[in-house]
Amino acid sequence: MARRTIVTGSASGIGRATADLLRARGEQVTGVDLRDAEVRADLGTRAGRRDALESLAAAHPGAGVDSVVACAGIAAQRPATVAVNYFGTTALLAGLRPLLARGTDPRAALVASITVTSALDEAIVAACLDGDEERAVARAAEAAPHEIYPSSKGALARWVRRTCLAPGWADAGIPLNAVGPGVVRTPMTGGLFADPAMKAVMDEAIPMPLNGYAGPEAVAAALAWLTSPENTHVTGQLLFVDGGAEVALRGEGPR
Repeated sequence: MARRTIVTGSASGIGRATADLLRARGEQVTGVDLRDAEVRADLGTRAGRRDALESLAAAHPGAGVDSVVACAGIAAQRPATVAVNYFGTTALLAGLRPLLARGTDPRAALVASITVTSALDEAIVAACLDGDEERAVARAAEAAPHEIYPSSKGALARWVRRTCLAPGWADAGIPLNAVGPGVVRTPMTGGLFADPAMKAVMDEAIPMPLNGYAGPEAVAAALAWLTSPENTHVTGQLLFVDGGAEVALRGEGPR
């Protein structure tokens, strides 16, 4: 029987590459995005998340779902980034956990970022982990703009470690992991590549000695394995898919 999979952010970038890969492997994929998806919803709002969860529950009665891959996110230097990246992702994964619990070999994974290695605004991270969306968004409005996106992704990475052993996850046989892409060639990063000055900054900030910048398919392949039945014992991990950037930035010592 084909695996039943939900992919958020399925209309473009890593989400689209993941949905395409899983469909090519025979999985039944339900995409979630603002447009061009089976379920259209704005995960940056509570109402959008509620509507998405209701639609997904209606689309998957009975047997539930076998995997969830949360790719939806934005890289803008504004407070809405926190709402979409952190709260949109965690609300969907938490809300879909009961459907996963009814699935076969259930798995879940989300997209973090290599930027978790950079400076984070700990007040944003703390508010996210406290589940206080209003406080997190308000703090993001006061924070240095370049720290908003990394902080939203850093909070996600910590949420994975906090949640993976919580009741209803590991004890229910559901691995929960994240990937940390380096710079990926997607529509979201197109402007950076088009600007020579920005590309030079990017080259220095995120060196990727192994094969250079990645296509979204490289990240999709990692997500596909993490959410496959073959992954029986990996949980709570942040897998960097970054051409060696994390090692280049942090060195050989323990993280």
